[in-house]
Amino acid sequence: MTNTTRAFRSALRFAAMLCTIALGTLGCSKMRPAEPLVPVSQRAAGVPAPDIDQLLAQMTLEEKVGQMTQVSRVELHGAEVREVYLGSVLNGGNDLLSPNTPSAWADAIDRLQMQALGTRLGIPMIYGVDAVHGHAELRGATVFPHNIGLGATRNPELIEKVGRIAALEIAATGVRWTFAPCIAVPRDERWGRTYEGFGETPELASMFAPAMVKGLQGEKLGDPKSVIACAKHFVADGGTDKGIDQGDAKISEQELRAIHLPGYAAAVKAGVGSVMVSYSAWNGQRLHGQKFLITDVLKGELGFQGFVVSDWEGIEQMSTSYKENVANAINAGVDMAMTAKNYRQFIRTMKSLVNANRISMSRIDDAVRRILRVKAAAGVWEHPMASRQLAAEFGSPEHRVIARDAVRQSMVVLKNDKNVLPLNKSAKVSIAGSKANDMGSQCGGWTVGWQGTTGAVTPGTTIQRAIERAVAGKGAVSSSRDADVVVVVVGETPYAESAGDNPKPFLSGTDRGAIESARKSGKPVVTVLITGRPLVIGDWLSFTDALVVAWLPGTEGEGVADVLFGDYKPTGKLPHSFPRSLAQIPINQGDAKYDPLFPYGFGLSY
Repeated sequence: MTNTTRAFRSALRFAAMLCTIALGTLGCSKMRPAEPLVPVSQRAAGVPAPDIDQLLAQMTLEEKVGQMTQVSRVELHGAEVREVYLGSVLNGGNDLLSPNTPSAWADAIDRLQMQALGTRLGIPMIYGVDAVHGHAELRGATVFPHNIGLGATRNPELIEKVGRIAALEIAATGVRWTFAPCIAVPRDERWGRTYEGFGETPELASMFAPAMVKGLQGEKLGDPKSVIACAKHFVADGGTDKGIDQGDAKISEQELRAIHLPGYAAAVKAGVGSVMVSYSAWNGQRLHGQKFLITDVLKGELGFQGFVVSDWEGIEQMSTSYKENVANAINAGVDMAMTAKNYRQFIRTMKSLVNANRISMSRIDDAVRRILRVKAAAGVWEHPMASRQLAAEFGSPEHRVIARDAVRQSMVVLKNDKNVLPLNKSAKVSIAGSKANDMGSQCGGWTVGWQGTTGAVTPGTTIQRAIERAVAGKGAVSSSRDADVVVVVVGETPYAESAGDNPKPFLSGTDRGAIESARKSGKPVVTVLITGRPLVIGDWLSFTDALVVAWLPGTEGEGVADVLFGDYKPTGKLPHSFPRSLAQIPINQGDAKYDPLFPYGFGLSY
């Protein structure tokens, strides 16, 4: 490059910067250098994060709107990240890579990152995924209990360890952002996302939200082993009428503040990098347009310094025209739109709204500044590419030890007549029930697919296999006639979100029949319940001598066996009240008439 060329390009950059500052990036958006300011090869190796305000002053409107746009990976077929300056890409719940391996994920994400680094200003993108109980979209990941089980542990130190392991396995694939933790306070057992919250009280949300945030983000967010956390879904998604997913929380501001807001205050205090807005409404108005809650309360009162992201096409689900939806959501305080598919329409709409003074440049700059600030804190300039050396620890035995501990601490013993438990390892055990040898049901939703599925979805130890190992293969018998005790493993099949809404949360007739059949054997019966919520169990509770709730334990079934055989004395306490009947739902601690079958906080030990 000649000195004359260098001088010309330097003058061009200076002119572009002056134009940007003077006109707020309007009217000079086409004026940009012909090549990246720093070679892509250098930025791929990592460079220091820039001064955010100086970077913002150089950005065109297109570049700013691009940073505010998040797109589903499957919608990208060429150089779209570079062409429209995308700030983020995400993986939909069912958008699995083939092969579904850490290296394949890292390869795909690094290719997208190279596009981002090849833009004029070389701003790295961040890739997000719903890793809500470990990086469970990948086969072979360490899959932890869902939050309802972690809530039963009452152990925030353990949950921080869970978060750190999850973050390492997430980061190993190039993902820098997880849409977790969900800190909803589920108040109705019929809600299909009950298992995503830690329990029915604000105390549990306040206890575990900061622990998980600290685990995921680490001591320092910029550590390559850390990822950006996302507190969701703001706010009162667990308080919708009749437990309908994406429904309406018909509650007072006082109740919203007392029950549903404390977990967010705790997460903000812990330094959470992002917050996701709920699909649901509060007294008839969709949360995506609630400026009072997003801007005044979250960003103002709570002092949230990170950025707010919409839920998947959440802006599209608002009640007016698309253009009005975009204006209302961005002006309410949404900083990044999870547009998923309609990203080009979103970008066009945003530019037209700014040009029409419907969205101010100060609002745009605030949103982009927040996004860039979190990216800088997360170290994506210094470490833009996947930390592939971490892949050696993906799903490691050391990680599974912690997951096994989380399982056994989550187990809640509700009944233990005649001290049937703990089982003797010399006893002959017959194992029955639809969930005994079903890894998919153990893990639940958000596991190698959005809804989850039954069967051998990912490597791990089923409860049946764990029991067989505990008795060293000598005490497991196929017939209850030959057994000293019958263990029946029953419960829910996997689901997620609205597909899990259930107006009648009972055990299936098949599972109830398995318990009744075991009772007819005349042998002691131990029932292990796999579930993402409290069920109505009074109609069959008398058929079993012992009842242990295992929630959705994940891949490490040996944690269940540890409790059954007394290698670990149960310590788990109910994060939810169990109703006596369907008529009692919803039921929560503090109700005016509170008479549950098993109260919040109940749990036996040996």
